Amino acid sequence: MSTTNFEYKTAMTALEDILTRIDESDMGIDELAEQVQKATSLLKTCRQILIKTETQIQEAFASFDGDLESDANRSSEA
Repeated sequence: MSTTNFEYKTAMTALEDILTRIDESDMGIDELAEQVQKATSLLKTCRQILIKTETQIQEAFASFDGDLESDANRSSEA
């Protein structure tokens, strides 16, 4: 498992735990504020990972498309 995948899964698990705690408990306003701040930070982390992954996928497809075009050009020249 890649570090990025592990980090994403860890952050999502932590988010789920926070949401469960918020949903199931009568926490005070200070603890609620703290948990919301943690959740916000985790969401930012997940978003950054998803954006990075999307970029990598787009680059891979662009590279693949470029390879196909090069192969097609070579075939038509032959």
